Amino acid sequence: MTDEPLTDESEDRIHPGGRIVVGIDGSAESLAALRRGARMAERLGCSLVGVTVWEYPPSWPGYVMGGWDPERDARTIADDAVREVWGGTAPSWYSTVIRSGSAARQLIAEAEDAEMLIVGSRGLGGFTGLLLGSVSRSVVEHADCPVLVIHGS
Repeated sequence: MTDEPLTDESEDRIHPGGRIVVGIDGSAESLAALRRGARMAERLGCSLVGVTVWEYPPSWPGYVMGGWDPERDARTIADDAVREVWGGTAPSWYSTVIRSGSAARQLIAEAEDAEMLIVGSRGLGGFTGLLLGSVSRSVVEHADCPVLVIHGS
């Protein structure tokens, strides 16, 4: 703890008109994160961005099997989340972003200059009882904005 005075306390607040970013992967935890983000954005006058990220498996040989389209699957996940949270049509202050690549890297990049990043934690890092999954752990460690992690029940 230092004896230096705090600078501007407004730096610690969510600013009206700012952006809140939510990671959406179709899990119950990500839907809970989207619901929380929606309540916060509406109350605080912020825009809300739902980000769904897809990538080919690491050992992907470079060809498409049976017409599989991961980008289309990501769009379906994003659209289903809107229906689940808002019953169909999202409010005007909500937008969807679909990206390819590493989920953690894409969320961190999208949350640059955001007021907050919200993610669900499924805790599927390979160890029983792990509190954070690999994506939530990575965004907590590397995002430049506050991160809220929503845990499942």
